[in-house]
Amino acid sequence: MSTMSKRIGLIGAGYIADWHAEALKATPGVEIAAICDRSASAAEALAARYGGRVFTSVEDMLAAGACDAVHILTPPDAHKPIALHCLAAGLDVLVEKPVALSAADTRAIEDAAQAHGRRFWAGHNFLGLPSYERLKRQVADGTLGRVSEAQISWALPLAPLRSGPYGLWLMRDLRNLLLELGPHPFSFAVDLLGPLDVVSLVTGQEIALPGAETRPQSWRILARAGDVDVTITLSMVETVDDRSVTLRGSSGMARLDYAADTLVTNRDNTADLVLNPLRKQLGQAGAHLREGLRNAGAQVASLNRKSPYGQSFRGMTRAIHGTGEDTRFSGATALRIMEAIDASLTLLPARPAPAIVTGTPSPDVMVIGGTGYIGRTLTRALVAKGHDVRVVSRGRHGPFPDIADHVETVPVALEDTAALVAAMQGIGTVYNLAKSMDTTWEAALKNDVGTAVRIGEAALEAGVRRLIYTGTIASYDMSDPKAVITEATGFGDIAARNLYARSKAECERQLMEMHRTRGLPLVIARPGIVVGGDGPLQHWGIGRWHGAGAVKLWGNGRNILPFVLVDDLSEALIAMMETEAAVGQSFNLTGEPMLTGRDYFDAIHQRFGARLRVTSGSLTAMWLAGGVKYGLKRYALGRKDAVCPSLADWRSRAHLARFDNSLAKSVLDWRPEADRQAFVARALDAKALFGL
Repeated sequence: MSTMSKRIGLIGAGYIADWHAEALKATPGVEIAAICDRSASAAEALAARYGGRVFTSVEDMLAAGACDAVHILTPPDAHKPIALHCLAAGLDVLVEKPVALSAADTRAIEDAAQAHGRRFWAGHNFLGLPSYERLKRQVADGTLGRVSEAQISWALPLAPLRSGPYGLWLMRDLRNLLLELGPHPFSFAVDLLGPLDVVSLVTGQEIALPGAETRPQSWRILARAGDVDVTITLSMVETVDDRSVTLRGSSGMARLDYAADTLVTNRDNTADLVLNPLRKQLGQAGAHLREGLRNAGAQVASLNRKSPYGQSFRGMTRAIHGTGEDTRFSGATALRIMEAIDASLTLLPARPAPAIVTGTPSPDVMVIGGTGYIGRTLTRALVAKGHDVRVVSRGRHGPFPDIADHVETVPVALEDTAALVAAMQGIGTVYNLAKSMDTTWEAALKNDVGTAVRIGEAALEAGVRRLIYTGTIASYDMSDPKAVITEATGFGDIAARNLYARSKAECERQLMEMHRTRGLPLVIARPGIVVGGDGPLQHWGIGRWHGAGAVKLWGNGRNILPFVLVDDLSEALIAMMETEAAVGQSFNLTGEPMLTGRDYFDAIHQRFGARLRVTSGSLTAMWLAGGVKYGLKRYALGRKDAVCPSLADWRSRAHLARFDNSLAKSVLDWRPEADRQAFVARALDAKALFGL
C-alpha cells in the first residue's frame, strides 16, 4: 500500500469543500495543494481561503502532478469515473458519501484501488466524532453488556422536498434520497455491528413535486446484524432535529446525538428501591450537563471551529491521513454499507412511471435562475400566458416535466459572455433572477456584480427587447419606523450594510448606468418578503431560525412586514415585460400592508395546529454580538475580509419602515391581494408544511 498522503487536492469547490478544507488545515502533516472545479471563480474563492493551485479540469490537475491524494466532492453521479481516473494516475482517493450509486460501482472503485496499490476511503464523516469513538469503546469493553437492539435516526427537515431547488441530483430520482441520506445511519450500523441483513422497508408521508411526481418524506428500514435488531429511520418533514444512535444492551443503554456530539449512557444502579430512580435521573442529568459543558468549552476555545459537524470532519481526516489504516473509512467498509443500501432499494414498491411530455419549445422569454423559488413560479405563469421559456440553470434538469413542451432548461456558464449571447438569440425578454451569496466584497464584485453586468452586456449584444433585473428591498435603510419608502428613496450609506444588500445595490447602480449611457432596456424589480406557493416556511426575512420549530424575530415582530405573494410577484414581473412605460424604472413589489411577523406565525398555528416557538430579538444585542464576532474573525482568526454591518443594517432586518407600492399599481396596473383572509390562505395553504 501507499505511504501517507501529504499533498491533498480537492475536486469540487462547493459547500462541503469548506468543511474538508478546514479539517485538512487542522491536520498535521498535510497541505491543500490543489483546488479543482469547473467553475474557476468557485475554485479561486476556496483557494484564496485555504491555499492551493487552481485547476478547472481533473486532467490538468493530474498532468501537473500537484497532489498525492484527492478528496472527491462532486455530485455523486461523477464520483466513480473521477475516482477511477485518479486511482489509475497513482493517487489515493477519499470519496464523499455516497461514494457511488450502487454496490457494484463501489466494488469497482475498491478493486481499482487494490489493483493500483492505492487507498480508497469513504467520506462517512460522522464516524469521526469524538463521542462516537467513545460509544465504540463502550461496545467493545462490554459497558453496555450484550447489545440486542439498535435504533438509528436521521430526523431533519429536508428543504428541497418542499421548496426546491428541484434540479439537484438529490431530487432527480426517488432512489437518490436514500443514496444521499442513508450512508449516515447505515455507516453507524455497519461499523458498530457488522454487515446488515435488510428485512423490510416502508416509506410514508408522500409529497407532490412540480410535474406530478411524488417523493416519500419518511423511510423506515428493519434489518439484522447477527443477533442484533436494527431499525433505521429517516424523517425529512419539519421536525425537531433528532440524529441519534440508541443502543440497548443487557447492562446499559447509550444514546449518541451525533448532530450535537454528545453521548449519554443509562445504566442500572444498586441503590435501594426508593433512591434507585432518583440516582438514575441524577446520573443522566449529570451526563447531559457534562456533555454540554464539554462541547461549549471546545467551541469557545476554538472560536466555533470545533463545532460537532466540524469535529466529525477533523476526526475523519485525522484518521485517514494518519496511519490510513482505520477500517471505519476503508473501501471494504464502504462496500458493506452500499450493499445494505442496495438491498433496501430493491424493496421499494413499484411506482407508476411519470407521464412524459415531449415537444420542441420555441422560447421567446429567458429566465436566468428559473429553477429557484421565484423563477419556478414565474416560468409557469409565463407558460400559462402563452409564452415558451428558456430556463438557464447549472444543469439540464428543471422542475418542469409536465410542461416540457413549453420549457427548455439549458446549462449556460454565467461567466461566459459569448455563451450568454448565444442563449439569448430569438429571446425578447430576459429575466435575471440570479444571485451570488459571497463572503467578501471582492468576491461579490466578481461573482454577483460582475455577472449582472455581463448579462447586461450580453443583452445589448443580442438585441433583446427588455432585461428585467431583480434587486431587493433589503438594499434600503429600513431602520426608521417613521419612514415611508418609495422608489425615489435612496439606499443611504450602502457601504455600511451587509454584503447581500450592498452587492444588489451595486448591481442596480451599474445596470442603470448602462441604461442611461448605452440604452440597455432595463427594468428593476425589488421584491418584498415573498411567501406562498412552494416557498420555504423558514423565511429569513422574518427572523433567525433555530430549527424548524423555533425562530427569533428581527425585533419584537409587531411591525407590519412587506410581504408579497409569489403569484402576485410573478404577475408584476410579467407586467414589466408587457408595459413599455416600465423601461428605465424600478419598482418596489410589496403587497398591501396587513401582517406582522407574529401575525404570520399565529396564522400558521390557526391553520395547521402547530405553534412555533417565537421570541423577540434585540437588534442592538444582535449588533453588539455581531461586532464581537467580527473582532474575533478579524483579529483572532486573521480574517481581513470579515464584514461588520452597522446598527442601522441590523435594524433594517426588522423592516421597520413602511413601503408605498403605488408606483407599481399605477404604471403596471398591478393589483396585489388586498383581502387579509385570502392573503393568508394563499400564503400558507399551498405549502406542504409539517409533512402534510
